[in-house]
Amino acid sequence: MNSKERIEKTFQGESTDLIPVHHLGFCSQVASALLGREAYVGGGIQQWREVRALWNGPDAHQEFIERSFQDALDIALYSKQDIIRILYWRYPKRPTKKIDELTYLFGDLEEQYSVLQFDPQSEECVISDYGKAKLDTLSELEKKVEEIEERAYNYTPDRQAFDLEIRCQQLMGSTHVVRVDGASISIPLEPTIWLEATLLRPDLVGRFLDAEVLRAQRNILFLSTYGFHIFFGGGDFASNQGPMYSKRVFRQLLLPRLKTIVDYCHTLNGRYLFASDGNLWAVADELFGESGIDGYYEIDRHAGMDLEKIRDRFPYLTLIGNISSQTVHLGSKTDIRIEVLSCIETAKQKQGIIVGSSNYFVPGTPIDHVKEVIETIEKYR
Repeated sequence: MNSKERIEKTFQGESTDLIPVHHLGFCSQVASALLGREAYVGGGIQQWREVRALWNGPDAHQEFIERSFQDALDIALYSKQDIIRILYWRYPKRPTKKIDELTYLFGDLEEQYSVLQFDPQSEECVISDYGKAKLDTLSELEKKVEEIEERAYNYTPDRQAFDLEIRCQQLMGSTHVVRVDGASISIPLEPTIWLEATLLRPDLVGRFLDAEVLRAQRNILFLSTYGFHIFFGGGDFASNQGPMYSKRVFRQLLLPRLKTIVDYCHTLNGRYLFASDGNLWAVADELFGESGIDGYYEIDRHAGMDLEKIRDRFPYLTLIGNISSQTVHLGSKTDIRIEVLSCIETAKQKQGIIVGSSNYFVPGTPIDHVKEVIETIEKYR
């Protein structure tokens, strides 16, 4: 049984030869240590690398693309994953000025401009906007929604937008599932005017979400022609204390649009996965049941999202993750082994579960801790 067959059997709730594996992502520091070279994967660090490459010219940018592709593939294969994440964070904008090696400027200082600042230790980027109109009032939000609607109406997906995923699909798609996004949907949490609008102008939020639906449908149709049938979507909307907005808002605004995307995905024989960290129990019946989603990832153990409890309550939902990056970062090897083995045991007993980290292996994580995860999975899966 190859990886692709293993994942398909898992979605069908059938037994597999091995427990399937997918880790949400690797920071560059951890992947570099595992591969023995600087690895072009990660979050903000990849944004900075791309901007730096674009500043240095077309050849440098092409080198960035090729290294990013190869390193993402190599770390997925090194960790013996059945689903390959080939695309990490991007920021494909050429800066107008290099302030220093870690700081780049976009735009015109006399008008609207942005500044990207990179922090090597955390591997995070801060991108700050200056001189741009603030989104503080409902009238400003309405204008923004009109712009979003127009862009969505005129949007046509193309090969360039999904080049890395399509290349990986053509290279590895016969044996592995290649992760592809492009069908996310969520209510923006910042600026806070969006949350105010859920109460004062829900029509504006609904129009924004309708635009998200349109883009998602067009992406799903386009990607299905390249053989993709598992779509990673969703969007963060919860903390450890629960959702950032009420159950009523979720039911009235997000749920019907999410169902529209899921139903459309199913008409093309696809499967739709939803991601959000945090405690989602307040809307679990709606999100995991009524919406019709096929899978859930970013399962946040420390926020109370227990793998076995979710499986028992929603037996037809495929689950990905539940190994906490916090445990891998800060716990002992014994803590890590216990957590990994509990996920594997649940997967063996309940089926329909893909084991892996629920979030990035973050900078500062001891490498032997990450190896403990990989080796324990390999030994007992």
